[in-house]
Amino acid sequence: MHTAALPDPQYQPEFYADISPKRLMAWLIDVGMILGMTLLILPFTAFIGLFFLPFLYASIGFVYRVLTIAGSSGTLGMRVMSVELRTASGNRMDIGSAFLHTLGYYLSFGMALAQLASVVLMLTSERGQSLTDMVLGTVMLNRRI
Repeated sequence: MHTAALPDPQYQPEFYADISPKRLMAWLIDVGMILGMTLLILPFTAFIGLFFLPFLYASIGFVYRVLTIAGSSGTLGMRVMSVELRTASGNRMDIGSAFLHTLGYYLSFGMALAQLASVVLMLTSERGQSLTDMVLGTVMLNRRI
């Protein structure tokens, strides 16, 4: 599944150094961004959005993740933490791969066992990949400077 286009963690460990804590920090930043956007949009729903707040938050989050990952191969949180997602061929994420990655993230987040497996994989796999990353062949890398 992994091609020579991706850095080898044995020979280029700097690309994978501290990926798991950086992912966590990026996720926290993104949760804050999505919450902020949700609160900004709420008045434009005449506060009816309060009745379906989890759906509103999830919808805004889905669009935010797809667009930011497709635009720069990482969400704003990922950019702050200097990490980016790459495809199995080493390319930046396009709209299709960003959609699939976000869909996989939401599916695994919605199932406790899948989310647990994802966290364990991020902490134990040599590339720090989540379950979604393993399925799609994507990796999170420290951004090249």
